[in-house]
Amino acid sequence: MKQNRLAAIDIGTNSIRCIVVEVTKNGKFRVLDDEKATVRLGEGLATSGKISPEAWERALVALSRMRKIVDGYGVCAVEAVATSAVREAANGAAFIEAIRAEVGIEVAVISGEEEAELASLSVRNHFDMEGVRYAMVDIGGGSLEVVTARGAHIEEIFSLDLGAVFLTEKYLAGDPVKGSELQKLRRHIRSRLKETFAGEPPAVQCLVGSGCTITSLAAMVMALRSEEYGSIHRYEVLRSEVVHLLAMLARMSLRERRELPGLNPDRADIIIAGITVVDELMRMFDANLLRVNERGIREGLILKSLRKHELVAAEAGRRTWRDAVLEFARSCHVEEEHALHVAQLSLQIFDAVDPLYHLGDGARRMLEAAAILHDVGYFINYSSHHKHSYHLIRHADLFGFAPRERELIANIARYHRKALPKKKHEAYLRLAGADRLLVSRLGGIVRLADGLDRRRSSVVQSVTCTPSDGSFIITLQSRDEISVELFGGKLKGDLFADAFGKKLVLVAEPAPAG
Repeated sequence: MKQNRLAAIDIGTNSIRCIVVEVTKNGKFRVLDDEKATVRLGEGLATSGKISPEAWERALVALSRMRKIVDGYGVCAVEAVATSAVREAANGAAFIEAIRAEVGIEVAVISGEEEAELASLSVRNHFDMEGVRYAMVDIGGGSLEVVTARGAHIEEIFSLDLGAVFLTEKYLAGDPVKGSELQKLRRHIRSRLKETFAGEPPAVQCLVGSGCTITSLAAMVMALRSEEYGSIHRYEVLRSEVVHLLAMLARMSLRERRELPGLNPDRADIIIAGITVVDELMRMFDANLLRVNERGIREGLILKSLRKHELVAAEAGRRTWRDAVLEFARSCHVEEEHALHVAQLSLQIFDAVDPLYHLGDGARRMLEAAAILHDVGYFINYSSHHKHSYHLIRHADLFGFAPRERELIANIARYHRKALPKKKHEAYLRLAGADRLLVSRLGGIVRLADGLDRRRSSVVQSVTCTPSDGSFIITLQSRDEISVELFGGKLKGDLFADAFGKKLVLVAEPAPAG
């Protein structure tokens, strides 16, 4: 038995998920296995009130397979929960007893409020929501959980019978879906939301969503945008994209939906109901942005279980994106003093050019991250380490950054040395035009700052950047001789000059005494 391994099983209305994790030496955990089975436990539940014999059997077969996988990993404990379908079914208790007797797993049936709490645990583990008013939503097959919060503080928790399977069976029989069916569905969803959020609903800055409806929505939007980020975790979707996608899906037959890029064919029959719930939630909260949490309830269960079994500290302090960046940099054994100094010089240059080019706070944050991480590729080897940096960053789980931001950070770091961005560079070409320009400008800043610390000894203490007619005059302050840094800056100032369309002039100046 491995005392640092744990398994969590989430028995939902549409699918069953089993995740196996291992706690690492730094107190974090890594996923060893993530098994999913679409068993449709809630199939016919709305009319019969019971789990059907067919769904019952599918679930037991899937759970038996998962039990064998879990045993193979030798975990110290298995934590299993069942949600809406089992909670509502008249034969739910008998089903739980059958799992115990035939599979050997003890399952706890949790309330909608407990589901919502687990989802919120996962959100706080992956998103920096400090100072933000938001709503967390988890859409399952049988129910919808909503948590309103500000920062790390939960305000209210709601559970509604607005799951994708339940609503599909009750309202959407046509193929394609009839306009009248969709109108009835919308009226029902609005009515339930109005009952729940009596009076004026709280104003939120965004929704953070989990569950297969949310992840499917994000995957389809990513495909429609022709984006390839490797993950939809922390992906961001606009309300207008939800509206347009829903209109497109409603015009399609089931067969056409099954062939839609980004949509799992197993979810094609229930996706319209699920996205209609998303649309109505965003309308009610007047939220324009949906942020995607790919992990959701099962990870919340893992986090709660790890604390229960004392495999991790009870509660860590508030984590920031900068903490995550530094943690990743240290795991790749970067030369931290050089990395932080390049970041300092980069930000000083950025703060001088931003008022002219309006790059924004998001760009500043990505610049700092890329500057700290630009040399992580040394972890692989020195040769082509800028390319290794790109791949390592692209696949890193950087807390607080959306997939697009992580892709931009990887590209910015990639261009800190060697070739300038070219259209033949596949990763660069995949970016939108505006993002390519941003990568060139921010990459130019990091590249220049790296050159200004050529001896990796922080000889250049600070820089000032002054715009002039057709040029930027960058003054380097130092109490030492800096001919090497001047040479490095001139050599690596090429991308900066090209991206901003101005001549680069470097000037040395003694630093103030003291």
